[in-house]
Amino acid sequence: MTKVGLVAGGLGAYWPQFPDLLPQLKLSAERVSQRMREFDCEVVDAGFVSDPQEGARAAETLRAAGCDIIVAFLTTYMTSNMLMPVAQRSGAPVLLLNLQPGPSMDHETFDTGAWLAYCGACPMPEMVNAFRRCGVETRCVSGYLEEPAAWEKIGRWVRAAGVRAKLRHGRHGLMGHLYPGMLDVSIDLTLVPRQFGGHVEVLEIDDLRVRVEQVSETETDERVAYAREVFTVDSSVVAEDLRWAARVSVALDQLVDDFELDSLAYYHRGLNGETHERVGAGLILGASLLTARGIPAAGEYELRTSLAQLILDQLGAGGSFTELQALNFDDGVVEMGHDGPAHLAISDRKPILRGLGVYHGKRGWGVSVEFDVKHGPVTAFGLGQELDGSFRFVVSEGTVVDGPLLRIGNTTSRVDFGCHPGEWTDAWSMSGIGHHWALGTGHRRADLQAVADLLGLGLVVVSKEDIR
Repeated sequence: MTKVGLVAGGLGAYWPQFPDLLPQLKLSAERVSQRMREFDCEVVDAGFVSDPQEGARAAETLRAAGCDIIVAFLTTYMTSNMLMPVAQRSGAPVLLLNLQPGPSMDHETFDTGAWLAYCGACPMPEMVNAFRRCGVETRCVSGYLEEPAAWEKIGRWVRAAGVRAKLRHGRHGLMGHLYPGMLDVSIDLTLVPRQFGGHVEVLEIDDLRVRVEQVSETETDERVAYAREVFTVDSSVVAEDLRWAARVSVALDQLVDDFELDSLAYYHRGLNGETHERVGAGLILGASLLTARGIPAAGEYELRTSLAQLILDQLGAGGSFTELQALNFDDGVVEMGHDGPAHLAISDRKPILRGLGVYHGKRGWGVSVEFDVKHGPVTAFGLGQELDGSFRFVVSEGTVVDGPLLRIGNTTSRVDFGCHPGEWTDAWSMSGIGHHWALGTGHRRADLQAVADLLGLGLVVVSKEDIR
């Protein structure tokens, strides 16, 4: 759960001059604290500060709490030295709030004390300037206390802080080896802890194999039964292949538990039907079930995409492993998906398990997942990489629409980006995205912009406005 540090304040010199002001401001601070808790987060409320000494004590409270974001409510004018310790000591992103009591003042009846309750905007430029000069970047939201648009923005920053925290503490599995020749997929493993924090756990396919060998027949039976509940099992599925996929799925759950993984990227080629090849080919069922419960998995050793899936999942958007499949110029849509793991929670219908005699471009055989993402607004999102290795977010918002789909055991979605599909594909490719990404539900550009900001990363948007 995201931990939000909250502090409110105003200039103590006002209290003797305007006796009714402080009680009014504290009521507003209590309302902000109440509204913050509605974001399904833990709120560490350091109270109301009136001078630099109280600010320093609040800073220690929030520092010790280990907050994911610090929210400072500027109820009226206050000097920047009152909040400087809060900004400097926490090590967390800082969000400044200016939420005046109502949309506007009553100019005919307000005196100076009443005006000061509307004066939270005054110190905001001072705070940002002083913090920046001390090396602390901050963000701002201005509005009035019950303004829905302001609280939508605040919620966006809280969600972004939760994603940042998940990445900072995350454990990301990377199992097997690079798909031969996929140079865009290759990655320097130090880039993840450097830019996101967290840990990359390098796993061997044998780490999974030994667990597959330990799965009992009873566990396999139970997983087969569960798969039949979750999926429509097509007649092309061979019973033996389903049992094998179920067995690998049980072992995959054990692997994730043993290594405490928050995400997983994998690939293993194998040869001549030996055990490792069978294990690699049997992963799609288990990886899809993991992804559906918030532990995203990506095939073809795509660590950047499993991270993108994790980010979308944390934002409530799902995030399914995706690449380009074909362009439909008659219908004006881009068809995208993959034959690997899918996010079952965002399927438009009950997903299908289909039997495959062969995976395209990969060795092995078994079962694969077929569905399209829920129809309606979606976001394509992935991690591009610059020449110096730095990540950047690449985002494009579109709409999944109805229409004909292939029945070959792939996830496929028909996405309308509001422009010529060829022109969109060119612009998307030129963004530096790589050939895999995550597809999630809803339009998430604003949320992803906030996450990129907190991570200090750039964001590239591919939109119909820019293409035209």
